[in-house]
Amino acid sequence: MGTKYNTSADTLFYRKLSLKRYTWRNMLSTTLLLLGVLIIGACHQAGTEDVTSKPKTEPAAPPAEMSLFDGKTLGNWKSTDFGGQGKVYVKDGSIYLEQGNDMTGITWAGPLVRMNYEITLEAMRVSGSDFFCGLTFPVNENYCSLILGGWGGTLCGLSNIDYYDAANNETSRFVSFENGKWYHVRLRVIPNRIQAWLQEEGEEPLVDMDITDRKIDTRAEMDLCQPMGVATWQTAGAVRNIKLRKLID
Repeated sequence: MGTKYNTSADTLFYRKLSLKRYTWRNMLSTTLLLLGVLIIGACHQAGTEDVTSKPKTEPAAPPAEMSLFDGKTLGNWKSTDFGGQGKVYVKDGSIYLEQGNDMTGITWAGPLVRMNYEITLEAMRVSGSDFFCGLTFPVNENYCSLILGGWGGTLCGLSNIDYYDAANNETSRFVSFENGKWYHVRLRVIPNRIQAWLQEEGEEPLVDMDITDRKIDTRAEMDLCQPMGVATWQTAGAVRNIKLRKLID
């Protein structure tokens, strides 16, 4: 009589056979798994080598000078919603700003440079007797405006310096402007200084302001022209040939 621990020969044979089948299946699965890992690792290494072996492409350097107006469409310039503004349109290679009540203007919605740059443009008073070019521009994280022909038609200067506008700070200058005449305007913004000319380079600047430790901002009326724009006050004006040139840091 056997006990519960007794095992027949047949039972042992089948157990051994099952163990062999399990062992071979286990070995086959393990081999296939290892083979898969090796294949994936090789593919990953090959892919990595392929990517890193390609020469790196450096980003294209921005142009030294760029045109901000193509003479045909407003492009990145948008009519400024002052409320009561006149019509803005392109004609004969120029942007015309019809007289508003009180202001008409355009605001730049494209890429921006905040320091070490020059803006050049031509501006004309078409009709009226106040400023025909209020050029708002960035100064690092702040903004300022160059006013041409304001306060009755002749006053020029920067608004604002230490909260004082162009009529009440040391940049005030008086120039007699003619209606229907184009004036070449050049504005330079460099660290701690703002300069502006109505002539070609080499002439005495209209504005040459050391802004070290000075508060720079815009009058409230010009805030909608930020970050960069051109506006008129109760006057029709036009601008053309608007260009921006980056300066070496």
